[in-house]
Amino acid sequence: MTTRTKDVPTSGVAPSLANNLFFAWFAGSLASCGAVTFTNPVEVVKTRLQLQGELAKATPGVERAYHNVAQAFWAIGKNEGLRGLQKGLGPGYMYQIMLNGTRLGFYEPTKNALYKGVTGSTANGQAPIMALNVAAGGLCGVAGAALGSPFFLVKTRMQSASKFAAVGHQHNYTSSVDGLRRIWQAGGIRGLYRGMDAAMMRAGAGSSVQLATYDHFKSYISRKLAHRGLTDNSVYTHFLASMGTGFFVCLAMNPFDVVSTRMYNQKTVKGQGALYRNPLQCFYKTVASEGVLSLYKGFLAHYLRLGPHTILMFVFVEQIKALGAQYF
Repeated sequence: MTTRTKDVPTSGVAPSLANNLFFAWFAGSLASCGAVTFTNPVEVVKTRLQLQGELAKATPGVERAYHNVAQAFWAIGKNEGLRGLQKGLGPGYMYQIMLNGTRLGFYEPTKNALYKGVTGSTANGQAPIMALNVAAGGLCGVAGAALGSPFFLVKTRMQSASKFAAVGHQHNYTSSVDGLRRIWQAGGIRGLYRGMDAAMMRAGAGSSVQLATYDHFKSYISRKLAHRGLTDNSVYTHFLASMGTGFFVCLAMNPFDVVSTRMYNQKTVKGQGALYRNPLQCFYKTVASEGVLSLYKGFLAHYLRLGPHTILMFVFVEQIKALGAQYF
């Protein structure tokens, strides 16, 4: 009986491709764009739930436009149609390319560099060290969030816009290009990267958990259930690993997601945010006005977006890698 080595995300891929940064970046970008096509409507719902009642104490009897995920989805679809549910998809694609192309493309090289610096050898063939996996995921997430920040900014502002039930400040961009142009005219490069610090905190928290736990779940499932056909390259293995990963990512990231959404969407006055100067102040003012649980506003919508997105992204990326190994 042959001895099975530790599973890594590049398993089943030809060595030349496994070490090819461009292919890893391409696979991550294409997979995440495919995933966000299906999950963007829930992202619109999440954004509006998180902005609803911003810095307002709960007042009995005050009618809210959005009550829950299902009602919000129905209301947006009924009043704004499919275009309303897919608001921000264009900049969403660009953000996914910047974020997940970087995260998934550079995760393995970063992880191997950390393993080599600490243990003297790369991650291949040795037991996983969770702390190093978390660090590698966090570093790649922060880098990707910094690169994609202008697109996340425009995406958030486009998704919050509504003539039916406005929540948060309404920027009313007519397109992604219009949004980027107006932000540049008003604030230059500093305006385009407004809220980047909050996005880096968000992506760092999410990526450190997502990439590390996916590694762990996938390795565990393929090790324990290989006899049932759940091997490294099984779609079912990727699906189950992604399901577990999505929950823990959402748990860790939701408070940062609420803060990031509000930092990005706030009105700008004389080059400064009208409501928050920085993420820490946003945390403080949100909790002080709305309570600690406000940091988990839109949690269900977040998971319903993040869970399927994680599943689709990792399943797509593994299949793209497999196709690459087969044909190249």
